[in-house]
Amino acid sequence: MFLYLICALSVAFASAAHRHTYYLPGVAPSTYNKADAAKLYVNKLTSTKTQIPYDYYSLPYCRPKKFGLQSENLGEVLSGDRIENSVYKLEVKVSKSCEVACVKKLKKSEKDAFVKAIDDDYKVHWMVDNMPVGVLNSIPGSEEKAFTRGFPVGFTSKTSAGLNRFLNNHLRIIVKYHDDIDGTGDNEDEPTTKIVGFRVEPMSIKHAWAGDSFNPGSTTLSTCSSSSPATNDPRNYLNVDKSPDSTVVFTYDVVWEKSAVEWTERWDVYLNSNAPSEKVHWFSITNSFMIILFLSVMIAIILLRALRKDIAQYNDPSNIEEAKEESGWKLVHGDVFRPPATYPMLFSVFVGSGVQLCCMGMATLSFALLGLLSPANRGSLITAFILLFVFMGSFAGYYSSSIYKMFRGILWKQNTLATAFFFPGVVFSVIFVLNLVLWVKGSSGAIPFGSLFTLLFLWFCVSVPLVFLGSFFGYKREIMTFPVRTNQIPRAIPQQQWYLHPVVSCLLGGVLPFGAVSVELYFIMSALWLHQIYYIFGFLFLVMIVLVVTCAEVSILLCYFQLVNEDYRWWWRSFLHAGSCAFYTALYAVWYHLTELDMNGLSPVLLYYGYMSIICFTFFLVTGTIGYFSCFWFNCQIYGSIKVD
Repeated sequence: MFLYLICALSVAFASAAHRHTYYLPGVAPSTYNKADAAKLYVNKLTSTKTQIPYDYYSLPYCRPKKFGLQSENLGEVLSGDRIENSVYKLEVKVSKSCEVACVKKLKKSEKDAFVKAIDDDYKVHWMVDNMPVGVLNSIPGSEEKAFTRGFPVGFTSKTSAGLNRFLNNHLRIIVKYHDDIDGTGDNEDEPTTKIVGFRVEPMSIKHAWAGDSFNPGSTTLSTCSSSSPATNDPRNYLNVDKSPDSTVVFTYDVVWEKSAVEWTERWDVYLNSNAPSEKVHWFSITNSFMIILFLSVMIAIILLRALRKDIAQYNDPSNIEEAKEESGWKLVHGDVFRPPATYPMLFSVFVGSGVQLCCMGMATLSFALLGLLSPANRGSLITAFILLFVFMGSFAGYYSSSIYKMFRGILWKQNTLATAFFFPGVVFSVIFVLNLVLWVKGSSGAIPFGSLFTLLFLWFCVSVPLVFLGSFFGYKREIMTFPVRTNQIPRAIPQQQWYLHPVVSCLLGGVLPFGAVSVELYFIMSALWLHQIYYIFGFLFLVMIVLVVTCAEVSILLCYFQLVNEDYRWWWRSFLHAGSCAFYTALYAVWYHLTELDMNGLSPVLLYYGYMSIICFTFFLVTGTIGYFSCFWFNCQIYGSIKVD
């Protein structure tokens, strides 16, 4: 009954997250009167081929006389956003045609910059009223069109003479608006307006005019005008690399379209941009859940039946002599809680870091389900990850110190320092190296010094003290009493079967948990590396439940088989059995790179595998921690239920 309730709540969360976008409480929509200025901001340039973002003005686009960065949060800076003002002038409900943004006489280096951006499929990102720009692309074999974020810098065309690169120098800016029913503006005859959509139709036009020189104030274009809108004519494309003329005229149109879309639903077009795969997504996740649920029930039944029989036999006074001669998990009761002989401090550090990551993940997912991490608030997800990880440092210190004290460890200072610096240090080291790559490339994704200082401040001045605080309470806590005593002399471990070898059992243990998340992992990877919006946290909540149950039951089952064969070294095995699904995640990352991504150069590959190594290591700690606590609870239960002299 409890599982059915979880399923119902999960589907409800998934449906709600899929249908509507949630906004932070207190965020009010911007209301405009007719002819009010609607500011158009430029952001970054992105490419799925290079994975290296650049500032918009790194290309020789039209620059305003005065421009500067808008205020950004930590998450925006880390994701490479650089929001700046532009030369494009928009007035609410005022359409424009063939407005000249600027005239540029391109140098060879500037032409080469455009050519490289076109070859690498770079897309331009703009914003109006906090709405990211998008384009409508035709779907092959269908009359429908798909909405994707950003618009291309240009496009290529192969001819017998070679590859031609065409620059999108004319942009038709289409803004959708919704009139308020009960709102009146400065003019009582005109209602107030809210912006509910923003897209661009890019065109390549080799503009022509009379005369040798172009004067934006007086020269009239023959290719378009205020009375003759621009047309997309393949015979008049602007070839940016082979054209002898280096003068480029950047123009734009502004079209205002009335829409029935409400302001609260204006983000639906971005969230539903993957609509063709939604049915596949629903079917796959439901099928995966049912298979995992069926296997979990089967494992639980087999395990409970075997344990019930063993416990009844061991507790039956008439079978005491027979029980002494039999082999089984009861015979290792004097060694099952013996501290691990291999790296007990590292084990406690791993578990402490895993607890910190689990708490961070659960808190972030809870906020996302409540709608507090809307994509309308750029960078909020990354900011939440960082801040919640920092504030969960006390949990890492507490559990790490408690486990290390349970192992009778005496190097408590080293254990606390390792907990505070190991995982954050590994992540920071990898990010620092990758940041050097981005810095050498001149990318906007390179973390500025000020943001780097902020991260170090959060680490050393907030996270580390919280870890020490948690460790203080962990060491003050009484050592946990086990249900059975530990013998002074370790018991000899008999020869084990080949399938109980640590490598084999770990490889087997990671298959089922990875299968539980493989479908959702594809969508998460697409959001990360194909620059799509991931906002189906209801699905993620469902997958999280399946993952936790699967990791727990697989770890318990393998731990039981290990104890039945009189091998009591379960501490590290419990962690590795569940954590080994990170190994399959790493293999999946390699497969995804080879089949789904088309990367150019060494730098994008380094960035991809660098960030994926952080993700896999994080996944290893989280799933391993789940496996350990499940096995610890299981062993306390079964050894607390038998009579031991």
